[in-house]
Amino acid sequence: MGEGGAFGAVVFDLGGVLIDWNPRYLYRKLFEDAGEMEDFLATVCSSAWDRRQDAGRPISEGVAELKARHPDKAALIEAYYGRWPEMLNGAIDGTVEILAELKDQGTPLYALTNWEAETFPHARSRFGFLGWFRAIVVSGEVGLIKPDADIYELLLATHGLTAGETVFIDDKPENVEAAGALGFSTSRTIVHRAIDGEPVPGTFAAEDELFGIAEALRELGRGGMGLVYEAERA
Repeated sequence: MGEGGAFGAVVFDLGGVLIDWNPRYLYRKLFEDAGEMEDFLATVCSSAWDRRQDAGRPISEGVAELKARHPDKAALIEAYYGRWPEMLNGAIDGTVEILAELKDQGTPLYALTNWEAETFPHARSRFGFLGWFRAIVVSGEVGLIKPDADIYELLLATHGLTAGETVFIDDKPENVEAAGALGFSTSRTIVHRAIDGEPVPGTFAAEDELFGIAEALRELGRGGMGLVYEAERA
């Protein structure tokens, strides 16, 4: 086991776990109508499009492709990366506090994030706690992306980690399930905040997610899953 306690290391996701990133922080300034903004983010600068840059496609290539398909929205498309820092709202204090406690305990800390290689330097310069990690694997830099198994295996192999002795923390169910299937102990964070700043629990799991985690454990042949029931107080 590791020097910091029961586990050899703890691996954090960044966006949605330690850093509050959301394109709506920018596009609320550019759209007067919230419905039009949501349609734009669903059909033009969509998460699927952004994911290709997270996986390593150059930003210039992604923007050019999208502008060719939507020439009438060229200025809005250019703003996505041209004003990208405005999508960063700040640190998510609750999980940063957990990170600080783990650092003080001497726990080896790593990060595994789906993030463009070209925008990540903005985060590095803004958030000092990123310096607490022994290493950060950035999808856009390595050309791999969660939840594909290859990026988890790269993290393990490169840094001499053992999945069964490593905790993985993420806010996306599919990323947690993929890590669990490789033998990581996994957790979803509970300190997320919505666009209006209200805290939103992140550990409430739907039935299909619970069955997915259980199936992954069955295929792996080891591991366990714990559930916490929270009844409403009278």
